[in-house]
Amino acid sequence: MTTAVLFSGVSRHFGDVRAVDDVDLEIAEGEFFAMLGPSGSGKTTCLRLIAGFDQPTSGHIEIFGETAEGVPPYRRSVNTVFQDYALFPHLKVLDNVCYGLMIRGIGKPERHTAARDALELVRLPGFEDRKPSQLSGGQRQRVALARAIINKPKVLLLDEPLGALDLKLREQMQEELKALQKTLGITFVFVTHDQGEALSMADRLAVFNEGGIMQLGTPEDIYKRPASRFVADFVGSSNVLPPEFTAKLTGEHRWASLRPEAIRLVTKGGHGARVVDRSFLGGTTRITLETSGLRLKALIQNGKKAPADGENVRIDWAKTELHLMDDPV
Repeated sequence: MTTAVLFSGVSRHFGDVRAVDDVDLEIAEGEFFAMLGPSGSGKTTCLRLIAGFDQPTSGHIEIFGETAEGVPPYRRSVNTVFQDYALFPHLKVLDNVCYGLMIRGIGKPERHTAARDALELVRLPGFEDRKPSQLSGGQRQRVALARAIINKPKVLLLDEPLGALDLKLREQMQEELKALQKTLGITFVFVTHDQGEALSMADRLAVFNEGGIMQLGTPEDIYKRPASRFVADFVGSSNVLPPEFTAKLTGEHRWASLRPEAIRLVTKGGHGARVVDRSFLGGTTRITLETSGLRLKALIQNGKKAPADGENVRIDWAKTELHLMDDPV
């Protein structure tokens, strides 16, 4: 499989701050790849290094086999969609979309045809004559996408493009972005701090923290088999079990992760626990349990009777749901 983006020992330092610290990364052609992490974790700096807006302090970057260091953004086969969309307020939608083609000297009839085709792809036909101020947030985002894909980049970079949208529209755009990526067949590199977005959209994802990659894999691998306490806590909700508790269950003195949905109520066997809190979440109820001096979160599907606060219950989980992690003890 062709490699779209390659990082070999890449670092970017700002004085004493190691924004990106010795990162190795390989992204495949046609992959929807997410960079996930909290603010300041290094994910956006990596995106800027791919785009050419920044240069590495050390290490090597390739885009489709070509060295990227020192190559300006306009000479790279990439385009970027920003969180604020960066549309020209004085230009109509059509002229915003075909601006890059105009800069390249493409004639008006050809670039206008290409712009209309791009607007069709992002489901905005008929919006050519509107100004950005006449559009909703979701529509402006679609215009920004059309402007990026009209240049036929090999890699499309998306810098938290859904962050300004409300929840319902964000979920809709997640589906549309994934469908667009499949239609175009090009590499998408998506930066987000929202683990739900990364899990639902990406083929693979890298979890960043403190300038490095904490774990790299498919969404299912990272969710079900987190490598560390940081990943278990950051990607979804997890019960992180201390080594002393894990040793009683498995004989191994290691940190472990147990997802709330893996815990079930049983009538016999299992572990004794007491309900100390309940939260209604719509489709589920989250209960907080106290057992062996630990507090665990569990999810109960609504429609099933949830225990009351203060009630004593018994809980259990499949052995395969308890994942041992690599954190030092």
